[in-house]
Amino acid sequence: MRVPLRPACEDRPVVPANIHDFFTASAGVAGALIGLLFVAISVSVDRLARTEAPAQLHRIRASAALTAFTNALAVSLWALIPTEQIGIVAIVVATIGLMFIAASLLSLIRLRTGWSTARDATFLIGLAVTFALQLGAGIDVSVKTNDPSMVENIAILVTICFVLGVSRAWELIGGPTIGFRREVTALVRSEIAGNGRTGPAADGSGAEGEPPA
Repeated sequence: MRVPLRPACEDRPVVPANIHDFFTASAGVAGALIGLLFVAISVSVDRLARTEAPAQLHRIRASAALTAFTNALAVSLWALIPTEQIGIVAIVVATIGLMFIAASLLSLIRLRTGWSTARDATFLIGLAVTFALQLGAGIDVSVKTNDPSMVENIAILVTICFVLGVSRAWELIGGPTIGFRREVTALVRSEIAGNGRTGPAADGSGAEGEPPA
């Protein structure tokens, strides 16, 4: 008796049905964010065309946001193809992302503009960790074909890419930021300045309001 061949797609770790809607929404969100990012870049095209160090930082931030959003878009769209393996595209886009981050870090080392460079380097390292985890998840999904639930790990990393990309895009357009360290420093300085104004007079007249001897 001839045994029917099993379809090749059964060996592929397809996206579970309970997470399919997530990737559908994720693809739409990523496309919209990329469109808005292009608008923001077109508005600041003069700033990007300059050759100074701040302009290079601006270009790195724009590229980092685009890389994060493109990663989320590529993975989400590929996940919607029923017979394709999501692990392959996760590996490919994560590798491209890591290559971009390596080039960006080399550029920051060349610039060395102080605290701003360190802050951008910290962000890039965080994005590199995300891509490295996605690379590992893509390999796991490709190897462990009998465990499609591992696709959820990739979905979580796609969400992290959205968060990182939005934070970078917000800084790219010059959005206001309120940092804990900055606010504490400003508070301490204001307290010191206030105590200096209400202390003894600088002319040696003694306590405040006391006439000189």
